[in-house]
Amino acid sequence: MLTVKFVSEENIPIIQALAKKTWLVAYSQIISPAQMIYMLDLFYSYASLQQQMKVGHQFIVAIENDIVVGFASYSIKSIEEPTVYRLHKIYIDPTQQGKGIGKLLINFIIDDIQPKSATDLELNVNRHNKALHFYQKLGFTILKEEDINIGNGYFMNDYVMGFSL
Repeated sequence: MLTVKFVSEENIPIIQALAKKTWLVAYSQIISPAQMIYMLDLFYSYASLQQQMKVGHQFIVAIENDIVVGFASYSIKSIEEPTVYRLHKIYIDPTQQGKGIGKLLINFIIDDIQPKSATDLELNVNRHNKALHFYQKLGFTILKEEDINIGNGYFMNDYVMGFSL
């Protein structure tokens, strides 16, 4: 049975392991190995994940047969836009994709944020990531393009996508 639950700091190693596994598949044809290593350290080091949790990012995991098969994180976009939420991360074990786990995680997030007066859910996705089609299938639309300087000479070349609740 597939379940979703909130997690905290003690689950950081599980999140890190799944991130590494999924990134190798999702980004190996999009960014260089050096950029992948840099970004994994930037966004998935223990200290980085700990800080994300500290500033209010909610982390959830999908579990099937006691194995974590996916995770996501989200938060309010900003104090100035308290009805807009950001999906910061969503990754599914590559061997488990296509089974509805991503949709389950997004629906869990929507069910959590709707009672909190959320009106929109936004995310960034690399313009060449195959997940773009997944988001479009769920009803997300491209709002704009964004190139984000993440340091070390690297940029994230993304679409900002939105979904109205």
